[in-house]
Amino acid sequence: MPSPTSKQLAGSLALLAVLAPGVGAQGVCSSDGQPQPVRLLERFLSADCERCWNTGAALAPNGAGTALTLDWIVPGRLGDDAPLSAAASRDALTRLAALRRAAPREQLAVSTKVANGRGDTVRVAHGVALGGYIGASIEASVEAQRRQTTAPLTAVLLLVETIAAGSDGTPIERNLVRNMLQAPWNGDSLLQKKKQISWLERRPLSIPEGANPERLRVVGWLEDRRGHLVAATQSACRPDLP
Repeated sequence: MPSPTSKQLAGSLALLAVLAPGVGAQGVCSSDGQPQPVRLLERFLSADCERCWNTGAALAPNGAGTALTLDWIVPGRLGDDAPLSAAASRDALTRLAALRRAAPREQLAVSTKVANGRGDTVRVAHGVALGGYIGASIEASVEAQRRQTTAPLTAVLLLVETIAAGSDGTPIERNLVRNMLQAPWNGDSLLQKKKQISWLERRPLSIPEGANPERLRVVGWLEDRRGHLVAATQSACRPDLP
């Protein structure tokens, strides 16, 4: 990946400033007020399988109102000649490895329960796209006493492009993962004698070529050392904000 130019870095810093506490809500989309999903459904499609993208009904979630659904395009055997290669990401292989699953020849769906324990929360937010980057943040809060045995924790922040059903050849809505950030949360901080411990990470995320900036948002979750999901959430833009 090429290094960002000074102009891009300046834009990224501006985007991160928008996400700083105390700054007005204009131009920021967050997970505030969004329902907490009770499970995460991840659909992995091989870049070789154009038919998988053009159908997909078999992998549509049941009870979509309680599920957070993601779509990953896995690099295929055809490499750059694969029909879906433009949207393929090695992040999909990283995620499959974390789930201890092999890359599918066609498609694979994995459903994971989200614990949503009392006192465990995740908040995500993002600003506007600028210079090929988008400023994003993930904030987590956990109840210290119940998490001492599960440290270290990892925060996962995803840049997702939401593609409506009937667009770009897909008959179902897709939440296509475009970028992934994994940020370890130092386990030592969980041993402090506090009832509640919070943590915040702000980063500029690069927008891959071909992604539509107007359809981008962020998804985040917190997982423990066993890969169990402690809490998860997704951003939504509210046009009613000033």
